[in-house]
Amino acid sequence: MALWEACRDILTFWIGHGVRIFRVDNPHTKPMAFWAWAIPEIQRQHPDVLFLAEAFTRPKVMAKLAEVGFTQSYTYFTWRTSKDELADYVTELTTGALADYMRPNFWPNTPDILSGPLRNGSPAAFRLRLLLAATLMPSYGVYRGYEWCENEPQSEANEEYRNSEKYERKERGWDDEAGPLTPFVRQVNQLRHDHPALATLRNTHFHVSSKDALIVYSRSSDDGDDVVLCVVNLDPDQWQEDTLSLDLGVLGLPFDQPFEAHDELTGATFTWQGPHPYVRLDPAETPGHVLHLRTIRPA
Repeated sequence: MALWEACRDILTFWIGHGVRIFRVDNPHTKPMAFWAWAIPEIQRQHPDVLFLAEAFTRPKVMAKLAEVGFTQSYTYFTWRTSKDELADYVTELTTGALADYMRPNFWPNTPDILSGPLRNGSPAAFRLRLLLAATLMPSYGVYRGYEWCENEPQSEANEEYRNSEKYERKERGWDDEAGPLTPFVRQVNQLRHDHPALATLRNTHFHVSSKDALIVYSRSSDDGDDVVLCVVNLDPDQWQEDTLSLDLGVLGLPFDQPFEAHDELTGATFTWQGPHPYVRLDPAETPGHVLHLRTIRPA
């Protein structure tokens, strides 16, 4: 118990110096009973302190970390790249008992991990993975350097960066336009701020596309007033097109009247009617549509 209390006192020391967020490295290698005691012990005195579980381990262990008190958790998003993998994983995280206590954070990359289409990937690959992370979950993050599309792996068999900040100092600009992806990151963060639908965890529904490269999902606010439909091209190298099958009932839209779909990324507004709109996405232009759906009121 003396060791536990000493660890608590170290946390309290840094809280006294203004630290309010603790990213705990590999918390699953420490006793669960310690976290079940320490986190409530700290938060009773400092309810604004957050704990992030930096853990890539077995699903049940990650869930247990959330259950014993971690505020947010790492996830397997980095390795979920196909349409079915993404849909199954998001459904797992946003339905059932797990959604009652686990607050997932989607990270396209970390200081240690360069995976999937980001490995030697184009800027289009970086845009698409960021868009998925930012619109599938209420919380997402990227490691510094993402906006520069740093894409060189250590080797074919190693997921680490070749030029990692663990081994060398990097100088990057900090002005608003630093990095080719910075304007896109700012745009995505703004649309997240503007849409309460993207701040919810549970209200996610997947719609149908016949193309494996197109994933279609809607997010809605708890009161149903804000509905966003996302169509993302998972292929960073080729344009994709399809006629979709939307569940208009889930979207709260009429079957027999037109509605507007305003794209928050491009500024275009489409007038659609019925459940089968046509879409075409060129990754050289945009990774996807983020569509604010609005009914058209009779004049």
